[in-house]
Amino acid sequence: MNLPFFYACFGILIFLIGLIGLTLQPHILKKLISLNIMGSGIFLVFVALAKRAGLSADPIPHAMVLTGLVVSVSATALGIILAIRVKQLYGKAELPEDGR
Repeated sequence: MNLPFFYACFGILIFLIGLIGLTLQPHILKKLISLNIMGSGIFLVFVALAKRAGLSADPIPHAMVLTGLVVSVSATALGIILAIRVKQLYGKAELPEDGR
């Protein structure tokens, strides 16, 4: 087992931990943190798989990870603003059960 494969497997494990947190946590901020953990796992897989056997690293996945970081920060900021709005409307930072 080579090192990029180990990092890719670890990235998948991080993604799965974030997915479990996303599905089990009712609190909006915990869901946002879980989404960020999932994104970190995806970024780690992209960087690990950018190294090809016997060749230098491919720059395209690295550029995709940089773009993904910018999108992730922007999505997190939007999610925090929406969580604040939900807290103002319902008095708690959890999504209502009835869908309203």
